[in-house]
Amino acid sequence: MTAPISESWTRIEGWLAGRAPATRTALAPPADPADIAEVERLVGRPLLRPLVQSLLRHDGLLDQRSWLLPGSYRPLSARETAAEWRLLTGFYDKRAADEEGEEEVVHHFMKTGISSALYGHPQLIPIARDIRGGCLVLDHRPGTDRGRVHEVEAVEGVMRGSHEMWTSLPVLMERIATSLETGESLDGHTPVVDEEHRLSWDFAPLR
Repeated sequence: MTAPISESWTRIEGWLAGRAPATRTALAPPADPADIAEVERLVGRPLLRPLVQSLLRHDGLLDQRSWLLPGSYRPLSARETAAEWRLLTGFYDKRAADEEGEEEVVHHFMKTGISSALYGHPQLIPIARDIRGGCLVLDHRPGTDRGRVHEVEAVEGVMRGSHEMWTSLPVLMERIATSLETGESLDGHTPVVDEEHRLSWDFAPLR
């Protein structure tokens, strides 16, 4: 059974305090509930509870040089989520998606694990960003993938990862906590601490 996201945060905070204090210091204080409400107003739907719980624990990172998630992703604040959502949804081609058909889009995505038609979909809510401009999004669409985390890039589109850590935000945070505590690789990503006491992740593709 997956641990509550608050429990995973406690484990992550404890590890960072002892091993990567610069990243621990960079964790922002809790989000203002008004900022979360504004995101929900903007996207036109309630945010999934794990995302709200995570934002109410830490509203992103204060240090733009710090990364917390595998793949060098930096969690977004509620305000950054709103800004990123506006940017991404501006690229959504609803007409093309409608012409292809929702069922066909979903079938293709589930079969191939990649979709350009879903790029910028308004129910894929950005939750993290990397230095290259890629994002992690939390799937708010009804159906099988609701609550799942996907990677998004402008060239590839939306990518549905096969590793279990992408199953949900609570699963992702729990797997991160375990990887930090054990030093074991997480889908090829291994936690390391740099000379400035910041967490980063080395990547070696799995064979």
